Amino acid sequence: MDSKTLRDAEVGKYYVVKKINGRGPLKRRIMDMGITKNSEIYITKVAPLGDPVQINIRNYEMSIRREDAELIEIEEIKKEANK
Repeated sequence: MDSKTLRDAEVGKYYVVKKINGRGPLKRRIMDMGITKNSEIYITKVAPLGDPVQINIRNYEMSIRREDAELIEIEEIKKEANK
């Protein structure tokens, strides 16, 4: 089974971060944004061409570029939206 990345995520679903690929400053920048292993992500929007992806993580809204999203391996979790 191929690993799913944040770029493949669907709007309205919850995911958990399984692994952050990349090296050095790029990986550190992603982690500094609060995207760390086992953190929970909710996908709020994806731009029409897939760049950027808007997510909610740690009760904070952020947009992430497609290139960075491809480095974040995720796994879907079953959870109801808090709306």
